[in-house]
Amino acid sequence: MTKISVKNLKGEDVKDITLDSKIWNIDVNDDALKKMIRLQLDSTRQGTRKTKSRAEVSGGGRKPWKQKGTGRARQGSIRATQWRGGGIAFGVDNRDYTFKINRKERSLALKTALTYKNKEKAIMVVDKIDFKSLKTKEATKMLETLKLAGKTIFITKDENENLYMATRNLGNVLVLMASEINCYDIVNADNLVIEEDALKEIEEVLK
Repeated sequence: MTKISVKNLKGEDVKDITLDSKIWNIDVNDDALKKMIRLQLDSTRQGTRKTKSRAEVSGGGRKPWKQKGTGRARQGSIRATQWRGGGIAFGVDNRDYTFKINRKERSLALKTALTYKNKEKAIMVVDKIDFKSLKTKEATKMLETLKLAGKTIFITKDENENLYMATRNLGNVLVLMASEINCYDIVNADNLVIEEDALKEIEEVLK
């Protein structure tokens, strides 16, 4: 079991809680984590590449010359692959890069990512992210108060429009709900700031 302090937005310790070791301190599985991150990145690839085959190039419907008696090689169409303007032999086509991972492996990958952040001491739990302002200036001040440097993810239980609006112009801050957390964003972040209720939801789902 790992104990961690719960803070408020002023950076003051409020209480201590215990993290579930079955989620935050597991035997990490790098293969599952790597596979899950590759799935996320591959799913963003469009795969929109295309060349036309002989059947798809317009024209070339008639035989360019008769089969015999011309002294030239026989040809069936001016859109055959050896002709300029003809189809491409074995050309590339649209491709779907996505693949599937079973549910247990997804869960293991996410627990691995969370465990790494716990070992790096990159997790901060706050009692409530009750952000009143919409100003980026106030969000920057909050980051300074909490001593957060680098890429930071705020994880909330429910939608937090004020926090989102105040931080959306900050390139190093991302706001996610507990149901939206994913391996890529977690691994890519320097800090995880988790609302206490969001932490409970994460542990409940990953049990």
